[in-house]
Amino acid sequence: MRIYEGAPRQNYQEVLRSMGAYLDQRGMREVLLVEAADGFILQALLPGLDESKWAETPAHIAKESLSFLDDEIARFMDEGLARRGTPGPDGDQPMAGFYENAFRVLGSYIDQQKPHDIFMLEQDHSFVVRLLMPSRTGPRHVLAEFTREDIDGMVASAPQMRAQVMEPRAAG
Repeated sequence: MRIYEGAPRQNYQEVLRSMGAYLDQRGMREVLLVEAADGFILQALLPGLDESKWAETPAHIAKESLSFLDDEIARFMDEGLARRGTPGPDGDQPMAGFYENAFRVLGSYIDQQKPHDIFMLEQDHSFVVRLLMPSRTGPRHVLAEFTREDIDGMVASAPQMRAQVMEPRAAG
């Protein structure tokens, strides 16, 4: 990602988390996400209402394609950090939706892999992730699949994983 080029860690976790929050806020689903040289291209289904009185059903689904440049992603990340630090009307932290949580844990997985770029496809809360990885013979694509149960398990175990990272290590 160009935002973090040259940094010791490419922070897909925060980038994807902020994009997941955007998806949750808009009610989008069935997501396709492709990393481009200057940001991300996102395609998802967006529920809408059919205003035509001749429609057989009152609701329809629209496909929306969006491009997010690095500057927009940085803004999303800043907004996400501010939102997480601001209590909601009941005094609690705002609850993260499915995509914010799922993209966060997938981003953590992706950060551990250190890919050159990513491609993600989601359907019914299951994901296929394609990573462009360096290898001795040149770059190659690696696929990983995550079921809905895998994602739920990763989200459930995330607090313990963060606690382990935060614990100071004993001097030996």
